[in-house]
Amino acid sequence: MSKIAYTPEHPLLFDGAMGTLFAALPGRAGERCEGASLTHPGEISAIHRAYLEAGARAIKTNTFGLGTELAQGNEALAGELIAAASRLALEAAAPYGALVFADLGPVPQDRQEDAGELYIRQAEHFLQAGVTHFLVETLSSDDGVPELAAWLEGHCPDAFLIASFAVGPDGFTREGLPGRALLKRTAALPGVDGVGFNCMSGPHHLLSLVRGLELEGTVLSVMPNAGYPTVLGRRTAYQGTPDYFAQQMAQILRAGAAIVGGCCGTTPEHIARLARLLREEPAAPAAVVSGPGQAPARAPAGTDRLWSKLERGEKAVAVELDPPANDDIAPFLSGVGTLRDAGADVITIADCPVGRPRADSCLLACKLKRELGVEPLPHMTCRDRNLNAIKALLLGLSMEDVHNVLLVTGDPVPSESRDEVKSVFNFNSRKLARYVSSLGEDTFSTPFRLFGALNLNARNFDVQLRLAREKEDCGIRGFLTQPVLSREALDNLKRAREVLKGRLLGGIFPVVSYRNACFLNNEVAGIRVCEEIIRLYRDKSREEGEEIALTVSAAIAKEIAPFVDGFYLMTPFQRVGLIARLLDRFRADGLL
Repeated sequence: MSKIAYTPEHPLLFDGAMGTLFAALPGRAGERCEGASLTHPGEISAIHRAYLEAGARAIKTNTFGLGTELAQGNEALAGELIAAASRLALEAAAPYGALVFADLGPVPQDRQEDAGELYIRQAEHFLQAGVTHFLVETLSSDDGVPELAAWLEGHCPDAFLIASFAVGPDGFTREGLPGRALLKRTAALPGVDGVGFNCMSGPHHLLSLVRGLELEGTVLSVMPNAGYPTVLGRRTAYQGTPDYFAQQMAQILRAGAAIVGGCCGTTPEHIARLARLLREEPAAPAAVVSGPGQAPARAPAGTDRLWSKLERGEKAVAVELDPPANDDIAPFLSGVGTLRDAGADVITIADCPVGRPRADSCLLACKLKRELGVEPLPHMTCRDRNLNAIKALLLGLSMEDVHNVLLVTGDPVPSESRDEVKSVFNFNSRKLARYVSSLGEDTFSTPFRLFGALNLNARNFDVQLRLAREKEDCGIRGFLTQPVLSREALDNLKRAREVLKGRLLGGIFPVVSYRNACFLNNEVAGIRVCEEIIRLYRDKSREEGEEIALTVSAAIAKEIAPFVDGFYLMTPFQRVGLIARLLDRFRADGLL
């Protein structure tokens, strides 16, 4: 079959949801829809026919989740399910002259295999089953799509390939990628015939995203959910009515969509109402699409003490102070004041270090900025927040004129808490940086300056350097390193200086006792204390330990100074007085 082509004047109407409709059948709640192609083929065929009777002229195979089977090594089962689902769809479509599209869902995030390879393996099964058109849908990124498109170009030139991304009402995917940018990038790929949106959002929000798209010459596909879900007992329900759905879809067609259908919660009634509307009121030619309009004037990036010094080529000082574990903030604020007066350019605030709950770093950052005039650098982890929570915090920070943020994946929750405290990890630090950077393009009047962490003590520092370069590609502008307390860490810092483009703040941790040194070396991830330093503290008093800490830290600062843009001091046991003395030593030594 030759390539197909549809326009807003002559749209192609797809079916609606398979999964939510199957789950609503008596006795099928909680049963896996894809397996029903073998266990309940009559029910799957009946759903296909219901959509075709409603007016759909393209249907999807019941195979959305089978990438998981392949990723888990269940090749035989995946092949059997694809063959069965393809046969059911082709048999149902034939009397209506309808098209059949292979439905490929997103590949599992924890896969070991390349995404493109997983898509291609599924495509091989579909071609063997006689299905030659493909819909890759509910995507959070374009991973694997270029590889699939190139493979289809070589193995089935007549294949029609649609890539569809799942975006929330704000236009971002679960991985924090902007949907519009993904559409433009994917539409430019050879072998991709259509691009669009589906799932996560109802028709109203997808309409707002479609308006203003600049995709001339591209077939646009839009398949929204039937509104937003509610939980009724043990079942998820969608309350968007067929009439409302059809009215919104008519506007989406006028905005430029050429392929329409439904995702979660849409039923044959939704498709029938849309089909009737298309018959009664043929879609008007798409309006001339323009860009999203002139963006509001962006405020210049705010000047702060940290970046002002960095841009002048002066050594900047960041000092980390652990947030309080209770609501008594007075000692923390007093410590911050001492560090500010001692010459700290920025106060960094850890985000629940080692997975233990402490006062929120972002809220503290706003308080320091507002009440003490201190430039804060809050840490933001991926561990405890999903996309919504992260964006909400960033909006609050921006409103409070806090525009420096350190992005880290986050320490895992201690094992004894895992049964009760669940980690989120929607992102890693690279994906989070990419997300925040993309938000800066249309959400924040002043873009964030993003920092990342660099572990100089990693066993395989080559991997750390590769990840750091990837972070820079995602928008990271500087790095705070783990402390230099060994020759290996110093050597790795020198390598980082040669490779990385961003600013480097070299980590310094004043070790204050023999016990402290042993603990750091054995129980704290990312820190390595050489034996030479550890021996210095043996049998020393508290006062003697602090003097050694001053001497050792000052010597380390001198060694790393040629390779860093500033220093990142970690306060041991809230001893702000020790850090103040150390800063005096740095100035006396000409380091500041």
